[in-house]
Amino acid sequence: MFWKQVVKPQLKGRGWMRSMTTLTRADLAEALNRKLGLSRSDSLGMVESILDHMTTALEEGANVKISGFGTFLLRDKGQRIGRNPKTGIEVPITPRRVLTFRASQMLKERIARG
Repeated sequence: MFWKQVVKPQLKGRGWMRSMTTLTRADLAEALNRKLGLSRSDSLGMVESILDHMTTALEEGANVKISGFGTFLLRDKGQRIGRNPKTGIEVPITPRRVLTFRASQMLKERIARG
């Protein structure tokens, strides 16, 4: 495995603190390089191509589903009234499109096992 996730349960304040490393584009390219024997530039190009394809699909309004991993979903949120917490004044929040991620059941189970 080219990345390591460490979760250290430390009670601090009101919740659990987690210490995690981050998986980067370079890490994904390195994994392709080692597993498939592709050159580093080809590996990075493949990662960029996949991410570009996913980004384009999302820009065009399509959801992106990766079987066994999860689904990137676009949601249109309507206008609503919010409140400035400092002053208490009501403020309109404009409609917008947001991106959410729903993990697959398989991914949830693997994470739960640790």
